[in-house]
Amino acid sequence: MLAFANVADVLGLPPGETEARAPFGLISRIEDGLPVKALERVARLIAPEDAQFKYRLVPKATLERRKAAGHLSTEEGTRLARVARIWGLALDVWKDEDEARQFLFRPHPMIEDERPMDLVVRSEFGGELVADILGGLKYGSAA
Repeated sequence: MLAFANVADVLGLPPGETEARAPFGLISRIEDGLPVKALERVARLIAPEDAQFKYRLVPKATLERRKAAGHLSTEEGTRLARVARIWGLALDVWKDEDEARQFLFRPHPMIEDERPMDLVVRSEFGGELVADILGGLKYGSAA
């Protein structure tokens, strides 16, 4: 399992914010509202050539309201943290950002030829399916 500190790093939370690197601290940070800049950062990391990717996580009109408020809702933050976690897992397996992106955005036969990122964005169960595939790749079982 990916360390909570790694998820916090992907989200761009300040390194000095030590409580956000522990399980309950990160949960609290998400519940309190992750900063909008975390969404911008994750979108740039995962899909640098797709300016629309962030709108898959938070719809455009909603994002404009969130920018005014300065933070995401708990649900949006949870979705963003799930995406950040899977990105970190994919990097851990592939050791290369481009290869991690290829895995995440290419249809995969173990998930009925859906793209892993589509499942991750859609639901927690989708994220777990993708995490299981990545775990199988990392630890040597069929994926």
